[in-house]
Amino acid sequence: MNFRSMDEFWGFYMSQHSKPSTRRWHFAGTLMGIVLSIYGLVFNWWVILLVPLIGYGLAWYSHFFVEGNVPATFGHPIWSFLCDCKMFGLMLTGQMDKEIKRLGKRPVLQPY
Repeated sequence: MNFRSMDEFWGFYMSQHSKPSTRRWHFAGTLMGIVLSIYGLVFNWWVILLVPLIGYGLAWYSHFFVEGNVPATFGHPIWSFLCDCKMFGLMLTGQMDKEIKRLGKRPVLQPY
C-alpha cells in the first residue's frame, strides 16, 4: 500500500493500534528506548545496542499478541517510526484520546 503523505499514513497507523493496550506497550517501548539511549550516552555506550531490541520488541509483542496484526514497521519503517514518536508525544501530553476521537471510526486497512 502506498501512502502519499504522513497524514494519510497516520490514519492507517492508528487503525493498526486500535487497542489501548497496544498503544501502552508502544509507549513503554519508546520510553525504555529513550531511557536506555540516555543511559548509554552518559555511562556505557554498549547499552545503546539494546535500544532497538527493547523498543521494537515491546511494540512487536503488542502487535502479535495483543492487536493480532503485523507491525506497520515491516512495510513502512520510516513513517512508522515517525508516527510512533507522534503517538508517544500525544500520550505523554494526554492528548491521545482527543486524537482518537478526531480520527473517528476508520476502516482497518491491510498493508499487504
